[in-house]
Amino acid sequence: MAINAGNSFRTRDKLNVGAQTFDIHRLEFLEKQGVSDLAKLPFSLRILLENLLRCEDGRFVHAEDIRALAGWRPGALEKEIAFMPARVLLQDFTGVPAVVDLATMREAFARMGGNPKRINPLFPAELVIDHSVQVDSFGKGNSFGLNAELEFQRNVERYAFLRWGQKAFNNFKVVPPDTGICHQVNLEYLARVVCAMPSGSRMEAYPDSVVGTDSHTTMINALGVFGWGVGGIEAEAAMLGQPSSMLIPEVVGFRLHGRLREGATATDLVLTVTEMLRKKGVVGKFVEFYDSGLSSLSVPDRATIANMSPEYGATMGFFPVDAETLAYLHFTGRSQEHIALVEAYCKEQMLFRTDATVAPLFNDTLELDLGSVEPTVAGPKRPQDRVALRQAKASFAKVLEGAPVKNIAVRNNGDSFNLSSGSVVIAAITSCTNTSNPSLMLGAGLLAKKAVERGLHVKPWVKTSLAPGSKVVTNYLAAAGLTPYLEELNFHLVGYGCTTCIGNSGPLSEPIGAAIKDNNLIAVAVLSGNRNFEGRIHPLVRANYLASPPLVVAYALTGRMDVDLTTEPLGNDTAGKPVFLKDVWPSPQEIEATVRAAVTTAQYSKEYAEVYEGDARWKSMPIPQGVIYKWDPKSTYIKMPPYFENMPRTPPALADIHGARVLAVLGDSVTTDHISPAGSIPVDSPGGKYLIASGVKPHEFNSYGARRGNHEVMMRGTFANIRLRNQLAPGTEGGWTLYLPGSEKMSIYEAAVRYREAGVPLVVFAGKEYGSGSSRDWAAKGTRLLGVRAVIAESYERIHRSNLLGMGVLPLEFKNGENRETLGLTGHEVFEIEGVSDLAPKKPITVHAKADDGKLKTFSVIARVDTPEEVSYYHHGGILQYVLRQML
Repeated sequence: MAINAGNSFRTRDKLNVGAQTFDIHRLEFLEKQGVSDLAKLPFSLRILLENLLRCEDGRFVHAEDIRALAGWRPGALEKEIAFMPARVLLQDFTGVPAVVDLATMREAFARMGGNPKRINPLFPAELVIDHSVQVDSFGKGNSFGLNAELEFQRNVERYAFLRWGQKAFNNFKVVPPDTGICHQVNLEYLARVVCAMPSGSRMEAYPDSVVGTDSHTTMINALGVFGWGVGGIEAEAAMLGQPSSMLIPEVVGFRLHGRLREGATATDLVLTVTEMLRKKGVVGKFVEFYDSGLSSLSVPDRATIANMSPEYGATMGFFPVDAETLAYLHFTGRSQEHIALVEAYCKEQMLFRTDATVAPLFNDTLELDLGSVEPTVAGPKRPQDRVALRQAKASFAKVLEGAPVKNIAVRNNGDSFNLSSGSVVIAAITSCTNTSNPSLMLGAGLLAKKAVERGLHVKPWVKTSLAPGSKVVTNYLAAAGLTPYLEELNFHLVGYGCTTCIGNSGPLSEPIGAAIKDNNLIAVAVLSGNRNFEGRIHPLVRANYLASPPLVVAYALTGRMDVDLTTEPLGNDTAGKPVFLKDVWPSPQEIEATVRAAVTTAQYSKEYAEVYEGDARWKSMPIPQGVIYKWDPKSTYIKMPPYFENMPRTPPALADIHGARVLAVLGDSVTTDHISPAGSIPVDSPGGKYLIASGVKPHEFNSYGARRGNHEVMMRGTFANIRLRNQLAPGTEGGWTLYLPGSEKMSIYEAAVRYREAGVPLVVFAGKEYGSGSSRDWAAKGTRLLGVRAVIAESYERIHRSNLLGMGVLPLEFKNGENRETLGLTGHEVFEIEGVSDLAPKKPITVHAKADDGKLKTFSVIARVDTPEEVSYYHHGGILQYVLRQML
């Protein structure tokens, strides 16, 4: 974002680095004017302050905004500000619908008399295709090639559409499939840390910042890059020059001291941090890590912690720039000139930490002695449910309580074995959370080597996979000589993408799947990912545990969750002697020596020199032409959505909601996975029936995530997660509801259609932490397309609340201590929602609920429309409609 015409505080200055001169906004000038005491500001707020100084324009950013942030102190009054990122990061599941929306906006803009070329990203937007590869083949030397071929066959239409977008839009680049995971590519290559951008004949320098259409965009906070995940609609608005409206956030300081002890990993640390911060309550807040413990953590260790910021609920998990940051930039092949700029800029701007740095002020603090962290897993269905490894067996026993004890004889691929509840059927080294960390990946390889040398084998019922986040990982595993040992244990490369972590785990072998399904077994997945929500990893797997890559290998060897890996053997060696985890666990010295020997700067330079190239399939694809996309009416992947149909130039006046019915009554911790699943599409679901009616065979369904460019599939898949429990239809699981009045049971989609035909607006009730998890905007888009006008919940996760507003759905929040149960609401009532017609930020809204017997209950809720700008978005029917009208 270029330096604007503002400069009320006269902070514009020059910075000389080597032979180059850069324009900057010098923060220390605010101190000289008595406006700020920078040392007291958290590092994250210093970056935000520079953003306001640079973007001051008298429209979105005013001098009083700068003054308020510059003088920030804990407990300061709420103040709305506007943040403009330097760039946007996308992945294909969220990126395809974003490009669909931009293409639709071009068409609508042209229809309304505008120049469609104005609908264009104003600054870098980089999309990495990583969400589409599935683990169809595993345990074979050619699994990667087979999975890549199937990926292209399924997704060629989507990929051609992205190739069109790359040609049709300026500032838009696409990293082809089978290259890496967006957050790892961002960490290892895309992130600038400090941006150096031309402006006329001058060069400007300013802190790198990013919003991404994936909640784990926060991984880049490990490099001192300011940013977080947003919904696709908010990212699209940002690309078109619309800043993000936000309140100056609270900042929670997390003091780290000491060092991790032997046997503890960065995964164990992040699961501990996640548990602590969930208990603390940091939703909507920045978390900033500080103190001497940071110096003992590598950037990949920090990235593991920052990546899981959505799991602990924070907007960011921020690590300031320091000497380790510079070392990482050097190691990953960034240019010496750019590293010199990063160092000079951050030191000049008081954005560089050392162990001697005095802690700034925070709204709240907590601390952790790194030496207290122990080996850990988290599960069976929430990342914050940490379990010490020594207690995992006892904890899992509680999961099995009430489950019938069955041992089912199974034959598969010539092997005979018994399956029972507790069998680990998926063991996946997956996800950028951990595969970006050489210590963890080489640790897994070393454990595999020792296990193979002792004669251990993976159990035949375990589906194993290795899906790293960049090609550098397979380079250094090969350089270390560890690939053969991982492959001996069936951890063959299956792809460079998210795979199991997002539910692309592929099918289980038919005999194994049948045994689980027919006998209602509680099967287990162990993965090195960041999420384990029920129904996410695999529809037949009910218990999912997050673990470090070495522990994933260990659980594949035992094949069971109901073992104590700290005291029971993994198996017996060739001499019949028991082999314990401690016998094969690599020491820190072994791991460090292997990292030094096997991981090189040349590996990063080589792989990223060709990052935009793609393989022969990518290069040979036919690419649609034209400024405006030519929609194919027969397509079941890419369809023009109805968001701008019959849109008037001026938005209609706001109005109260009358005669609303409840579509769903949901409980606590309902995730965006529950609302809009990303995985497989059941044949008998509304989405499956639509595809069959459109001529698509079940084996060609692909996934909900891959179909996000088609609103017809996605709105049918909204609230269709097989594990969703709608309390309005008790005793059901999946996307069921009761159509009111009359209480006829039917699918949520079918009911929504009937309500729409009858002209009845809809409401959803929910508990705490509604919309936690992924940033997926389809959880809001689908909600709106079903006809839901308002959601009434006890609390919201940050991104989903913003997404609902961005789609014109009103998020309402019960008052403290109240919920549906305390108010005696059944969901069968008819609702009147008053006070919307003159909506204001956080305004109390009156709700009248009329029961079937005529009894009336009235209660008050809070409109979670937090800023005046958000009121405008809602008034226009959504953020994209708002932006489009502003451009006319």
